Amino acid sequence: MNEQNWTSRAVSAADAVRHIRSNMRVFVHGAAATPVTLLDAMCLHTELENVRLYHLHTSGTCNFAAPEHAGRFRSISLFTGPALRKPVDEGRADFMPIFLSDIPRLFSSGQVPLDVAMVQLSPPDKHGMCTLGTSVDTAKAAVDSAKVVIAEINEKMPRTCGASAVPLSRVTAFVHTNRPLFEAEPAEQTDVEHRIGDLVAELVSDRATLQMGIGAIPDAVLARLYKKHDLGIHTEMFSDGVVGLFEAGVITNKFKNVHPGRLVTSFVTGTQKLYDFVDNNLMVEFHPCDRTNDTALIRKNDRVTAINSALEIDLSGQVCADSIGFRIFSGIGGQMDFIRGAAVSRDGKPIIALPSTAAGGKVSRIAPNLNVGAGVVTTRGHVHWVVTEYGAVNLHGLTLRERGEALISIAHPDFRSELKQNLNQIRHFV
Repeated sequence: MNEQNWTSRAVSAADAVRHIRSNMRVFVHGAAATPVTLLDAMCLHTELENVRLYHLHTSGTCNFAAPEHAGRFRSISLFTGPALRKPVDEGRADFMPIFLSDIPRLFSSGQVPLDVAMVQLSPPDKHGMCTLGTSVDTAKAAVDSAKVVIAEINEKMPRTCGASAVPLSRVTAFVHTNRPLFEAEPAEQTDVEHRIGDLVAELVSDRATLQMGIGAIPDAVLARLYKKHDLGIHTEMFSDGVVGLFEAGVITNKFKNVHPGRLVTSFVTGTQKLYDFVDNNLMVEFHPCDRTNDTALIRKNDRVTAINSALEIDLSGQVCADSIGFRIFSGIGGQMDFIRGAAVSRDGKPIIALPSTAAGGKVSRIAPNLNVGAGVVTTRGHVHWVVTEYGAVNLHGLTLRERGEALISIAHPDFRSELKQNLNQIRHFV
C-alpha cells in the first residue's frame, strides 16, 4: 500500500464525524493523542443530541464540554484532566471512579457498548498498519470493540511498538493531518519538591523496576537517579525524565522478569523530545493498561518501586488522590494497581509522596481525617511508605496510634502540635 493510495481515502473532518449520531456512546482518545480536529468538527454538528463521550484526560480546548453544548454532549471522565474539572463540578459532565486496569473490560465486555471510537493514529506502514501512537491505554479495547472507528491520521504522531497496531482497514473514515502533538512541559520544581526527590531517590535500589507519574515530584526523583544501576521501567505512563536515564545507561531493564530489556508503558506524555524517543523505538513497548496495570503481572518483577502522589492523607493512612472534598480533581488511575503490585513484589516499595502542606502553607496535607466528600483511593491497609519534605516513614505493620505518630513526624512543624492533640482525641487511637 503506497502513500498515494491511503491518503486518497482521506475525507474532511466534517464528513468523518457524520458517522456520529444522536444518543451514541463515543470513546475519545486522550492525552497527546486527543483527536481535536475531529472533536472540533463534531461540535459544529448542531443536530447531535445526547452523545456520551468516554475518555481519560484530554488535551486541547475540550469545546465539547462548553456550557453551550450541555444536553448535546455529555463528557464522562474516567480520569479527569484540568479542562473537565469545572464542568464536572458544575454538573455539566460526569466522573466515573474506576481502576485504570478495569477500563478496557468495560468496553470489551459490552458493559459500556461503544458505537464509535474516535482516535488519533500514526500513518500506516507498507503493510497497512497504523499505530495508536502515544496512548494505547484504554484505546486498544475501544478500537477493538466499537462498531465504527473514526481517526485523525497525523503525520507527526510517532509510530509506537508493542500492542499498538491498528489496521487501516479497521478505520471507517479518517482525516489526514500534519500538526504538532500537544506537549506537557516539565513542571517547575520548588525546594520542597527537591527535598522530596532526595528522600524518594534514597529508597530506590539498584535493579529496581520503576513506576511513576508526571509532575514535579516524579521529575525530581528521576533527576536524582543517575548514580543508580540497571533500573527497569514497567509503568502506566512516563514522561521526559525517563529519556535521559535511558540514554545515560541507568535504565537497562536487564533484571526485569516481565518484558526484560524493554521499557513497558501504556501511554506517554511530555515534550517533542519524548515523542521522538518513542517513535519506532523497539526498546519501548506500549501495552493496554489492563496489562501494564495487572497486579499479578507487576508483582512478577522484583524490587518494584511505585511512586505515586496524593492530595491528602489522614492519620490512619487513608490516601485521597482524586478529589478535594467533593470536587473531583483527577481520578483513581493506576495508583492502587501499582501500590499493591509493589507491595507484593519481592523487595518492592510502594511509595506515596506529597508536600506536607497546600494552599501556600495554610493547610496541612496530613490531617486528622479526610475532608468531607474526599474519596479513599488507597486504603490504609495498602499504604506502606509515605514521604514528605520532612522525612519518609513506613506505615506497614504499625498500629493506628503508631501510624498517627509516624505521620505527624513528617508533617509540617507548624501543624504537629495540633495533629498530636487530634490524635489523642481520636478514641480508637488511644
